[in-house]
Amino acid sequence: MNRHNLSTSNSNIKSLKKTLGFLMKLLCVLIALVFFMGVIIMPQYRYAYTASLCDKMERLKSIDEPKIVLISNSNLSFGINSEILEEAFDMPVVNMGLHGSMGNAFHEEMAKVNLHEGDIIVVAHTEYSDDDKITDPVTAWLAVENHPQLWQIIRPKDIPDMYFSFSTYAKRALTLWASKEGNEQDLGTVYSRFAFNEYGDVAFERKTSRYTFTEKSVHVPSINEICTNRLNELNQYVSDRGASLVIAAYPIAYGEYTPPAEEYVQFQTKLQEALDCPVISDYRDYFIDYDYFYDTEYHLTNEGADLRTRQLVYDLEQWMLQ
Repeated sequence: MNRHNLSTSNSNIKSLKKTLGFLMKLLCVLIALVFFMGVIIMPQYRYAYTASLCDKMERLKSIDEPKIVLISNSNLSFGINSEILEEAFDMPVVNMGLHGSMGNAFHEEMAKVNLHEGDIIVVAHTEYSDDDKITDPVTAWLAVENHPQLWQIIRPKDIPDMYFSFSTYAKRALTLWASKEGNEQDLGTVYSRFAFNEYGDVAFERKTSRYTFTEKSVHVPSINEICTNRLNELNQYVSDRGASLVIAAYPIAYGEYTPPAEEYVQFQTKLQEALDCPVISDYRDYFIDYDYFYDTEYHLTNEGADLRTRQLVYDLEQWMLQ
């Protein structure tokens, strides 16, 4: 080897060492950042409404006997009295209803957790048209934070969206940490982890309506194949494990702005034709007077939740008799 080649080789070795040194330092910085965020900063929403998912998941994983699992958004958390349901069927009930901003697909993944033969999975979406994504990944971050037991409901296809939304969540978490305002234990609000009971229902007292309906408040749900095909796949997954998946109605505000009942019949017919699993409810049976809605078009007062639950009990009883 001549001097020129030797010099070039030494130069390449030095360059490689510098590159490796830089990469090692970068890796150390990244590890330090991950440790700082994952251990020191997170979680900052330990007692927020979304953190109730930790408790719901713990209950879901703790029950190995046949159980009733309720899947959807907050129309369930604010619209079911699980004790009534449990007493009617002598089966444990887990209310996994959480937050509309997370989307149908996010909630449906919960149906796969600790699934056993004899389980009854009740899906009660308020819409059947979606893009098969987490609607608001930042809100999902508020729930999962650094809780490993919750990450199993994040699908591989959701990881890119979660990744790109992390900076927004991290900024909020850092702000709360720096101001020492994170992890506040607010016992006096319905939107708190403490508002839930052991079943996963919002048990905070909701005696009277606080919501004013308008022409835009109530509409007939839409349907697309993305949602119905995914539900059919979920139905196959559930059936293969000896469990059952059924579709139940959500509470429909009934008053001057409610669309004609015929439109709900058309929606239900279309939904039944698209799904392999049974639709056990007549949506018209879930028309509930405006006075029973608490603070949104899907959240019920305590009395409204009791009414809706008794109707669900009847629907499940009729389905079981078939």
